[in-house]
Amino acid sequence: MPFVRERWFAGESFSDDIALLRDAAEAWSRDVAGGRIHGTTRRVPREVFDAEERGFLLPAPTEAFDVPRWSEPKVHPDHHVQVARALYSVPTRYIGKKLRARVDKKTVRLYLQGELIKNHPRMPPGKRSTDTNDYPTGKAPYASRSVDSLISRARAISEHVGVYAERLLAGPLPWIKMRQGYGLLRLCERYAVDKVDALCKRSLAFDVIDVPRLERMLKQAQTAEDAAPPGRVIQLPKSRFARDPASFSTMPPKGGE
Repeated sequence: MPFVRERWFAGESFSDDIALLRDAAEAWSRDVAGGRIHGTTRRVPREVFDAEERGFLLPAPTEAFDVPRWSEPKVHPDHHVQVARALYSVPTRYIGKKLRARVDKKTVRLYLQGELIKNHPRMPPGKRSTDTNDYPTGKAPYASRSVDSLISRARAISEHVGVYAERLLAGPLPWIKMRQGYGLLRLCERYAVDKVDALCKRSLAFDVIDVPRLERMLKQAQTAEDAAPPGRVIQLPKSRFARDPASFSTMPPKGGE
């Protein structure tokens, strides 16, 4: 670049016509820069190019250059990194490490200290590319579990459990809620399905989509039932922030003016 700047256009006056500029650059490259005796090789660059280099040239590109983007994602315990709102897997030994990610329109390349460790096809936001070979022996089936199969299993248990799973896994990044989805299925195995279904129905009515909260409510109810004598109905634990019903009354107390 310094050679071109100092020997071609430094101090020159050019037309604003891009075609004329290109013609001038081609003529200078061919006749001046390419026709001189090179100071190091002592050969004519144009003759060396025609004899040794021209045959190795590839066809000129027909598409615009795909400008890559770089980021530094961290490898999570599920073997994946998040790049451009999609997930990509890496081998177990890289869990917890920060990588360099290069993403373009077609590929995602992951590097550690300058070494390419993984190459994936580019995925749209909310999707993931998982190589089951990145998982330890015996753990690969966990990588292939999908959101759709989890929702299907929840639907097969009961109506409101299925709807709850759909709401839980809705949105552009469903995989970040998959652990809660499997936790919901485990609640159905640990507690009576009718109790979980009723609690899901009630939670949906109040737009409470939080599986850990469901688990706490089920544990509190189970603890209260275990402590009650057989055959007696007991009151479930009150909410910590529940107020006395009288505080909502709009009528004056009896005897008042």
